[in-house]
Amino acid sequence: MAEEEIQPEEAAPADPPKPVDEGKRTKLARRREGARSFQPGLWLRLLPAGAAVVYLAFFIGLNTHRVKVSFVFSSTRVSLIWVVLLSGALGIVLGVLLSQLYRFRRRAAHTAKTAKP
Repeated sequence: MAEEEIQPEEAAPADPPKPVDEGKRTKLARRREGARSFQPGLWLRLLPAGAAVVYLAFFIGLNTHRVKVSFVFSSTRVSLIWVVLLSGALGIVLGVLLSQLYRFRRRAAHTAKTAKP
């Protein structure tokens, strides 16, 4: 006896899922859905980022008046915010360069110490 195969045309069509009525959903189901969509890590990152943007806006707004910057042979007047930002950038660059110099000298001293018999 040969087994009869069910052809796709002969198979009974499955009923499409019925939409869930909002009124019939349980409180627990809504809470679970909210728990899946709420991302506390995202909010924990966005809160400090937003605070930093607000702080930066106030910082720039409060430091827009012009100040006199004196060099050895000349002087100029610039906005205070540029003095602050350029001083900070210069400090970061010098800090990185000095740390690399320290690291290079420390590594050279270590290799010289271990190379001696």
